[in-house]
This record gives sequence, C-alpha cells and structure tokens, in this order.
Amino acid sequence: MRRGRIFFYLAFILLLGLLAVVVVWQRFLRPAGTGGEQTAAPTPEDTVNVVVMAQSISRGEVINAESLQLLPISRKLFYSGMFEDIRQVVGKMAKYDLEAGTFLNASMLASSAEELSGTGSNIALSIPRGMVAISLPINRISTVSYPPQAGDHVNVIVTLRMIDLDTDWQTMLPNRVDAIIAPNVVTSEAGTNLIYSDYAENAFVGKGETIASLGWTTYSVPSEGKRTSENRTNQRPRLVSQNLLQNAIVLNVGNYAENLLGGQKTKPATAEEGAAEGQTTTVQSQPPDYISLIVTPQDAISLNYLIYSGAQITLVLRSANDDSRVQTEAATLQFLLDQYDIPIPVKLPYGVDPRADDVYVAPLPTVVVVPTPEP
Repeated sequence: MRRGRIFFYLAFILLLGLLAVVVVWQRFLRPAGTGGEQTAAPTPEDTVNVVVMAQSISRGEVINAESLQLLPISRKLFYSGMFEDIRQVVGKMAKYDLEAGTFLNASMLASSAEELSGTGSNIALSIPRGMVAISLPINRISTVSYPPQAGDHVNVIVTLRMIDLDTDWQTMLPNRVDAIIAPNVVTSEAGTNLIYSDYAENAFVGKGETIASLGWTTYSVPSEGKRTSENRTNQRPRLVSQNLLQNAIVLNVGNYAENLLGGQKTKPATAEEGAAEGQTTTVQSQPPDYISLIVTPQDAISLNYLIYSGAQITLVLRSANDDSRVQTEAATLQFLLDQYDIPIPVKLPYGVDPRADDVYVAPLPTVVVVPTPEP
C-alpha cells in the first residue's frame, strides 16, 4: 500500500510538471506565426504621387517636364495646393529660386510675367520684417579693401568735418568786409561815411591784437583766407569720428539688378571679343562702388542724411558669430592727444633739414601680371 501511494504521488507530480511546461511554451517560448493561428496582414498605407522639382531653377524661368518628377507621399501629408499631375505645372514660371527636391504648390508658381512682377524681388525676401535695406557708396579704404560679402556683419563709422557758421546767413565764418561805417568821418560831398573795402576776396572780419614788444594795436585777418582761390575752405574744419551703427548685416555688394525679375542671367565674359582661338586673355573686373546694408528704418534715415551731407562713412568687418556691442567714445584731436598720450611738440631753436611740410608715403608702382600665352 505504501509503495502504491508513492507511485501515485510521483505520477501526479510528473503530470503537473508537464502541464507547467506546456503553459510556459504556449505563452512565452513558442515562436510567432507557428501553430494554428494566422497573423493578420498589414493594411497598405494610402499614398499619393505629388510633383517635386528634379532640377534647380531660378526665379522667372519657365518650368519644363524634364525638371519635374513624381514622388509618392502619405495621403496624410498631402495638403491643398500640391500638384498630382506634371501637366499642371509645365509651362508655368517660378516665383522664387527653387532647389531640387522642393515640393511644389500653387503659391510658388506664376502663369505670366505680369503675375510674376507683382511678387517682388528675391532681395526683399532676405530682409527681416521691420528692417529695410539702404545702399552706401564705398571704395577700397572704406570697406577693408573689399572683403565684405552678403551675410557678413559690419560696424559703420562716420566722420564729420565741423566748421563755424554765421547763424543768420548760415555761411562759413569769418565774414567778408564789404564796407565800413566810419563814425565822424565824411568821405564824400554827399555826406556819406562809408569806407569801401579794397581787398576784394581777401577782406575778412578779423580782430584787434596788441603787439606786446611794440605796444601797437593791429587789425588781423585770417592767414588762410586765400585758400578759397584753391577751392578750399578758409576755415580749418574740426574732425570728429564715431561708431554710428554696430552689427549691421550686409545684404549685397555691388549691383544686383539682373537678379530682380529673373529671366536669362548674363554670364561674365571669359575672353575678349575677337581674340584668337587658343589664346589666353585676361578679364579685368571692376571693383564694386556700392554696398547694401540691412538696418532699422531710423538708421536708414540717419545714413541717408549723412550721405547727402558729405560725411565720410567707413565700414569695419566684424568677426563671424560676434554679436557683441561696445560702448565707444567719439574721436577728436583732443581725445587722441589724451587717450594715447601724444605730446604737443615744443618749439625748439633748431630743426631738421631739409624742410618737410607734408607727411606722405610715396605710392607703390602697380604690378601687372601678364599671362603666358598657351602654346
């Protein structure tokens, strides 16, 4: 009896173990897709073919079939304005420069040149909202020898030549003497007391000075009055320079009118007209004479005033990724003397020979590189 019970318990334990193995196999160890169950097939995604640029084109160019292609996208990504047929796009004009891979929509295309002209220029797309663009005349010195390009950041320095004016006439001082009213002096039978000047252009209103060594009182006039005959002012201007704008963005250097309305762009010449075939020629490009900056409307008004007032405007190139602003002081002659500890030379009883009235650097000769003709 006892041995029979032992066999019964062993058989029961074995049965429980087999059931546990079957459960574990069914729930955790059986590979997916085996057995009698069928895996549901995935539902195919709903797609639609849309028109995409296969080639890059410029603003104003007519789009042909070779520059287009169809690309399938999910129906969920399709929005109103996209094109599903290439024939809907062929023959239209691009309102903007379109890169390869651009998904086309109706807002990018124009049906005629009249419709295209109403969209404005590509240049205007580069100006942030609330800002304006203004052009400034430049030369080699005022633009760091011409390196600034579109996208660079610059500071704008302005230099003014200040002079004294007669507040009533708004003319440069000193005034000229035309006639002197001499009190208690009769100069003609008519009883007039006017004494007319005989010095013509060199008669300026001066000032009384006393010569200490003689005890005489003299009437002095400006020593540089004759400079008017040299088309130069008879008053020495006082220079002042100050940082006017900081971190202004360069929109363009030189002219960009040919890019405004699209069409065929002119290509730079690669050889002189009539040059023999196989002969190497040199094409000389003219340096730019204008630069366009992106500034605020108020800064544009200030720059416009300075341009027409004859101020000297200088651009300094900023370091890339530098948007810092520095508080600067206006530079005058007194500021330079104090800031850099420049002494005023003492009047000595001796000097250097030969006499040098002007300080200048002799211009270096221009070196012209002549290309070697190809054999």
